[in-house]
Amino acid sequence: MKAICADLRDEYEALDFIVEGLDANGWRTLTPFLGWDIHYEIAHIAYFDGTARLAATMPDDFNKHVQELFANLDKWDEIFGQVRDMPDQDLLQYWREQRNALIAALEPMGPKDRLPWYGPPMSARSFAAARIMETWAHGQDVADALRVRRQATPRLRHIAHLGVTTYGWSFAVKGLAKPEAQIRVELSGPEGDLWAWGPEDAAQSIVGPAEDFCLVVTQRRNVADTALQPVGEAATQWMQVAQCFAGPPAHGPKPGERAW
Repeated sequence: MKAICADLRDEYEALDFIVEGLDANGWRTLTPFLGWDIHYEIAHIAYFDGTARLAATMPDDFNKHVQELFANLDKWDEIFGQVRDMPDQDLLQYWREQRNALIAALEPMGPKDRLPWYGPPMSARSFAAARIMETWAHGQDVADALRVRRQATPRLRHIAHLGVTTYGWSFAVKGLAKPEAQIRVELSGPEGDLWAWGPEDAAQSIVGPAEDFCLVVTQRRNVADTALQPVGEAATQWMQVAQCFAGPPAHGPKPGERAW
């Protein structure tokens, strides 16, 4: 767990570095994601880092929180507003406190320890990987808003793995049948190494840069705006519906919508 927690810490710090020097106007810069500004993006991450900390340290209290939240969804704006409405620098400090406490709680766990979440329970390792994915994806929104080119890192492997393992979910969440075809995924990592999933002899495949694959499965880019090469009907359809995160069905950007 120490290795993946170190990656989680590095992902947090990479985004922190981008936002820490923003002035008030910078925090209000609109991102291409649902009309959220940068302050809202960080508030979203911080809020769920806080509830993730609760899940990791006091699971019974977390389960109570989930029950109360689902029973009072009409009060979500008020609940989330306690974090969202913080002044910029107070929010930044709150986020740092919550994420550091979360990492401190995850590090001593076993990778297969189970943690509650808003959906099914997750292993500690998957829990940490999901936080990396969320931070990186919303960090992409911030980077796009500020026109910042981020350096791809080996941490992307956690996100790519989530993308591959949510192949079936990407169809199911949209009420579609999962194709029966097996798909080979071959991604070039940022340090030139090959990341691969699926049978080597699969008739269908997806080949390309790992960063592009992560952008597609997190719905931050349309596959048409990447260097990914899907081969086969199922592979092509997957890249059109890919969704590596939980929640209701979501749809990524149209071709050209977030390309720059």
